[in-house]
Amino acid sequence: MKATQHLQSLVADDWHAATHHPFTQALAECSLSNDKMAAYLQQDYLFVEGFVRLLASAVAHAPTLADAVPGAQFLGLICGQENTYFLRSMQALEVSPTAKPEPETVAFQELMERARRSERYEIMLSVLVVAEWIYLDWATPFEDRADDLPFWLGEWITLHSGEGFAGVVAYLRHQLDAIWGNLDEAARVEVSETFIQAVSLERAFFDAAWVGFPVAK
Repeated sequence: MKATQHLQSLVADDWHAATHHPFTQALAECSLSNDKMAAYLQQDYLFVEGFVRLLASAVAHAPTLADAVPGAQFLGLICGQENTYFLRSMQALEVSPTAKPEPETVAFQELMERARRSERYEIMLSVLVVAEWIYLDWATPFEDRADDLPFWLGEWITLHSGEGFAGVVAYLRHQLDAIWGNLDEAARVEVSETFIQAVSLERAFFDAAWVGFPVAK
């Protein structure tokens, strides 16, 4: 069993809950209210700066140029197409792109910041793998529905499915799988704890989004 498969097995219940969530089901069925989607996007957009900094740090800590290039290419996508998606969507939903972070948002922001400041490639990867793999898993089953949805729903699915995004997740998982064999037991425990926390926080974020974050107009 590869390291990332092992880590996923440690959080099977939370993983399933996060990737088969009523929030994403409603999103794909176009039954999610505009207010819930808008507030979700406002909170999710607050992750972009921290995610960019974390991913950039991971690129800087990659063992070789070949290891760094796919991460750098993904960084360009986040800063370009995905950032633009957020702004277009919030404009269409008539809400502000700025909002006060809710507790679930703050918790994941803090996790990303701790991972970045660790200056340890394996810790950074443990957060990045969770953040992207969970989204690939929930979005992929709905890929064929994306074109029939309003763009603020459909493009969110498209951004997190398909061959290109699957390749990003495969790259991140490969990086963590490859480095795992060089870690001592204490480091493996730290990676496992970080991975477990990241999955728990992802589930908590979806739970809070389903209840409904406050909308900042």
